[in-house]
Amino acid sequence: MAINTLATATLFQTNLDKIAIQDAVTGWMDANAGQAIYNGGAEVKIPKMTVQGMANYDRDKGYVQGGVTLEYETRKMTQDRGRKFQLDAMDVNENNFVTTASSVMGAFQREHVIPEIDAYRLSALATQAIGYQSGALVEYDYTPAEGTVLRKIKEGIRAVRDNGYNGPLVIHAISEVTMELEIALAGKISAVDFAKGGINTKVPAVDGVPIIETPANRMYTTIKINDGTTEGQEKGGYEKGESAKQINFIVLPRTTPIAITKQDKMKIFSPDKNQDADAWKMNYRRFHDIWVLDNRLNSIWVNIKEAKG
Repeated sequence: MAINTLATATLFQTNLDKIAIQDAVTGWMDANAGQAIYNGGAEVKIPKMTVQGMANYDRDKGYVQGGVTLEYETRKMTQDRGRKFQLDAMDVNENNFVTTASSVMGAFQREHVIPEIDAYRLSALATQAIGYQSGALVEYDYTPAEGTVLRKIKEGIRAVRDNGYNGPLVIHAISEVTMELEIALAGKISAVDFAKGGINTKVPAVDGVPIIETPANRMYTTIKINDGTTEGQEKGGYEKGESAKQINFIVLPRTTPIAITKQDKMKIFSPDKNQDADAWKMNYRRFHDIWVLDNRLNSIWVNIKEAKG
């Protein structure tokens, strides 16, 4: 009996979307897209609300009428990425196709897709912070050290709090930062629960702010996205940008980034339908992007290892 490729593709798509959020260190950012409208393709409609401030109450006239505006801003996901894979029919039959394809797509997503999404999001946030008021919320030229790292993190938290963000914050930090912090606190570092993609984990915290340890190769101020076809870019994926600097840590509110990642209609072709080869063919395509609303640009604090310039 022939395998139901449509049902299999739908199952893969659903599971890979879920795994992308759970495995990405930035997966918590997708929760802010809950009110966004997505109907497939690259376009997303993001709700934007503005309300007027308080007014005096009049004992005769009562309340002053307030204004509220709710509009949807259409944004386009700029990251339109994909690959196709083939599994030779002599190596894969109908009985083991699902198992083998799951392994291939799972490895591809873990090793390439998720790191690229994380790196893109974090570099985009750093770029926003660097561009805000000439980098008013960016600190340069700091090498993490036991004697200063706790103070630096607290200064970052304070900077965001001083701009009026009293809700939950999140810190992304490279392992060098978390190691020095653990040494500085001599085993007394606190831990908090952190939820991401429906999974709760224990992570270290400072002043109740969770610290998400993030691979250093996903913490660059800029990255280069390889197109997969240009000479020298055939390997695809991403790499450190030419002028990129190493981010030590980023502090920001949980509500600041609006991130979306969607796999668009994964396609599976059986050897009988594949016109290119006697092989199973899988087409993987993923849209993703991240945005920060204008009124939240003052909520991202970035600490960078290299000197400015």
